[in-house]
Amino acid sequence: PAGPARDLLAGSQLIAAPGYAGRASDSGADLDVAWTPDGAGLVFVASDDRHRAAYAFTSQQLWLVPRTGGEPRRLTGGAHGWARPGFTPDGRRLVAQVERRSDKVYSKTELAVIDWPVAGPASTAAPRWISAALDLSVGSHAVTPDSRSVYFTAEEQGLEKVFVVPVSGAAPPRRVFEPRTGVYTNVVIPPRTRAPLLVANWEDASSPPEVVRIDPSRGTHAALSAVNAERVAALDLPAVRHFWFTSSRGRRIHSMLVLPAGFDPAKRYPLFNMIHGGPHTMWRDQWFLRWNYHLLASPGYVLLLTNYTGSTGFGEGFAQAIQGDPLRTPGEELNEAVDAALREYPFIDPQRHCAGGASYGGHLANWLQATTTRYRCLVSHAGLVNLEAQWGTSDTVYGREVNNGGPVWEQGPVWREQNPIRYAGRFRTPTLVTIGEQDFRVPLNNSLEYWTALQRLQVPSRLVVFPDENHWILRGENSRLFYGEIHGWLGRWLGPGSTAP
Repeated sequence: PAGPARDLLAGSQLIAAPGYAGRASDSGADLDVAWTPDGAGLVFVASDDRHRAAYAFTSQQLWLVPRTGGEPRRLTGGAHGWARPGFTPDGRRLVAQVERRSDKVYSKTELAVIDWPVAGPASTAAPRWISAALDLSVGSHAVTPDSRSVYFTAEEQGLEKVFVVPVSGAAPPRRVFEPRTGVYTNVVIPPRTRAPLLVANWEDASSPPEVVRIDPSRGTHAALSAVNAERVAALDLPAVRHFWFTSSRGRRIHSMLVLPAGFDPAKRYPLFNMIHGGPHTMWRDQWFLRWNYHLLASPGYVLLLTNYTGSTGFGEGFAQAIQGDPLRTPGEELNEAVDAALREYPFIDPQRHCAGGASYGGHLANWLQATTTRYRCLVSHAGLVNLEAQWGTSDTVYGREVNNGGPVWEQGPVWREQNPIRYAGRFRTPTLVTIGEQDFRVPLNNSLEYWTALQRLQVPSRLVVFPDENHWILRGENSRLFYGEIHGWLGRWLGPGSTAP
């Protein structure tokens, strides 16, 4: 029978250190634990420098603690961010994900391999960066039963695809196949199968997530679950359309178009230019809950989803290019995407356009407020209007300073020239402002400041505060209200859905 639970880190210097913390995640802080092959200890992820977050980049290291407890031994060095360690079935190598720290706010996630066991003093592990040749960020990964290969997922151009790379690093990663739609996530391989058995989640914008078995040789997958199949079959959910354009700065920009149910190409539809957050994320061909594409489009709108500069899935340099230029260039690209969509798709009404987004998408919606009057209305959820107030009140600090070119008190160009509140005298566009009162990423003060400016300028505006929500509106009835508010605001300013051309 199992004995009582034992705290292996109790009394250690590591957890007594002021910078001790787990890997930050959506659910709090995780330690990402993996048993060693001999069962004598556990490898886990933790920080010992989180107390420096206000003035420096922090790290996440790999640590080893005996199963009997005691002082953990640090296995890795440098300022990198390690995560999700696990061992190959033969026990000879440790495979983990890592973000290698540089002077950039964003770094792609890579796969690293460390020979096991690690001999010598602490911090002597010598990683091999086996996915470095691929200019994409690793999502999930799994090792084959023969310990020779790692299958992993990575975002690319609106999709999430499956790749494979030798554990030895003797060859670069390669795509297993080229999917036409959707995203593969949470890939796993049962450890005792004779041949790799790839199981993952798959979804696209018209299909909620299901469990699938991937056949690498055929480049296909077979569904193992059908939880949502019956209900989805009764819905009209058009597939997303992908298109590209070249921006005024010469960058190739990817966008997707979402069509409403009952779409008729002979009619004209108002456009909602929806802006993703992050900024280091990507609009994906996926079933999105917080901003479900088809639910938003359902009254008769066409949605435009643009992967502006700073988005992931288009190479590390493209994502890093937003550093020092957080709002201006992405804002230009969002407007240029509307122009490109109008040229490409005659069913988009040339006059009836709104724009909006959440988090960084809200920041950019507020920047559009400051820089253009082309939209009939805006929607801003958890969006900053004042860079300086955001820096001083958010739960992330130093990265904002680096992204904006230096400390706020030095008043460099970004702080002065890309701060929406400095252009408040130009605010003209009616705006729906929403926020969760428990938001620590973009605290309530920014939304109140924005709404106050709009009211002072007598710009039509509506403020909706959710007292029990954090950064996202997640509770069922709150979500229902949230979608209702957005539909009501778009309907007020865009009018009816489709119209005769």
